[in-house]
Amino acid sequence: MAEKFDYDMVVIGGGPGGQKAAIQAAKLRKRVALVDVNPFIGGVCLHDGTIPSKSFREAILHLSGFRERFHYGKAYRVKQNVQMNDLTNRCRGIVNDIEQTIRSQMLRNHVDLVKGFGSIVDANHVRVTDENHERTLSTEFVVIGTGTRPRRPPGFQFDETTILDSDNILHMSQLPSTLTVVGGGVIGSEYGSMFAALDVKVTIVEAQDSILGFLDREIVENLVYKLRDLKATIITNDKVVSCGTCPDGRAVTYLESGKRIVSEKLLVSAGRVCNIEGLNLDVVSVEHDERGRIKVNEHYQTTCPNIYAVGDIIGFPALAATSLEQGRRASCHAFGLRDSSPDMPLPFGIFTVPEIGMVGKTEQQLSAEHVPYEVGVARFSEIEKGKIIGDDTGFLKIIFHRNTLEILGVHIIGHEATELVHIGQIVMGSQRTGGVEFLANNIFNYPSLAQAYKVAALDGLNKVIATQDLPDEVPKAEYDDNLN
Repeated sequence: MAEKFDYDMVVIGGGPGGQKAAIQAAKLRKRVALVDVNPFIGGVCLHDGTIPSKSFREAILHLSGFRERFHYGKAYRVKQNVQMNDLTNRCRGIVNDIEQTIRSQMLRNHVDLVKGFGSIVDANHVRVTDENHERTLSTEFVVIGTGTRPRRPPGFQFDETTILDSDNILHMSQLPSTLTVVGGGVIGSEYGSMFAALDVKVTIVEAQDSILGFLDREIVENLVYKLRDLKATIITNDKVVSCGTCPDGRAVTYLESGKRIVSEKLLVSAGRVCNIEGLNLDVVSVEHDERGRIKVNEHYQTTCPNIYAVGDIIGFPALAATSLEQGRRASCHAFGLRDSSPDMPLPFGIFTVPEIGMVGKTEQQLSAEHVPYEVGVARFSEIEKGKIIGDDTGFLKIIFHRNTLEILGVHIIGHEATELVHIGQIVMGSQRTGGVEFLANNIFNYPSLAQAYKVAALDGLNKVIATQDLPDEVPKAEYDDNLN
């Protein structure tokens, strides 16, 4: 006789992936429990990461008057002396509202919310420990979505007052006048640009030869130009050796080159670490790598078939957007629901100031792969809506195959870039619509930033037309003569 379980699915972790796994299972009329050590559901995404940082950014852009300086001058401010609590009060209100919305959704779908630390007992039992209480839940399926935390490398004397990571940067009581950011990845670049927009003197230190090195080079150059316009300093090709605090309480950062940087606060953005401690994965032989990333198949099953893992805990791409979909798909597979979702190119949104959206390949990648491509560009300064909103440096770039006209990548920097990129994503995911020609022939609202797609598509197609009668290669003898 089959074992009778307390639940059909127990989800460990209340972040985006866990939430959607729980809701999808509940929609299939399954008995679901969501276990989280935090009394407020939502995970790091809601309480320490994505939502607070983006709310913080929005408050900065409003109160600093950043978006209106094109029209009213660089000295324009909505509030002259912006304080830290002006920014964080808005964040708290948004976080609380979203938490209540998620909680209401869980209760409406009869998901049991269980507070405590969840760990694996065996393939069908989860132990939940909360203070001095302990209970064991039996279940047919388990979904692990415990996420990640900021990595704290050796050599950094974190004190959560002067030397900070991304989880506590927003808990500062006052805005610093100077800030050093170690790491020019997504989080470091986002926070660095946010504080620079507040007139904080920011220094970003990156060990590689560029910040955000995975982006299209032209996009990075535009961002660096804007950061320097905001008086930020960017140091590349230099490693941080160690850091500490001065007698007066300021942070001092020592670089491999011998440079020393003194600042009121130091933000260390050195990647993230998977939260697998205490889960007891070994008792069910769930495999993971040396960085804690759990191994899964295309259905998000671990090496223990009835245990799934979703979100940052499984590694790349480690985005809230992908975690949501992974959780849903894991539940669909567990309960035999056919998943007919098409494979779509993955969009990325980077909430720097200005923001960046990208999908597909960069020029660097295509050049390395020897793909014949062409580029079409539309600058927001030449789009009517760009002039209306005052974005004079943003642009949209379409990269497409010069023979087939298939769109290979879309890269955007400027106002609403993270929204606009989805138009490119959808066209790329359905190239039967005609690729770049579809965008060139489509009608977009006027005035709108989406017009940039049409302008960029026409720009690129005109380049193809201008060269279509040329031979594929210059004859070698003629080429040698030109060199001489």
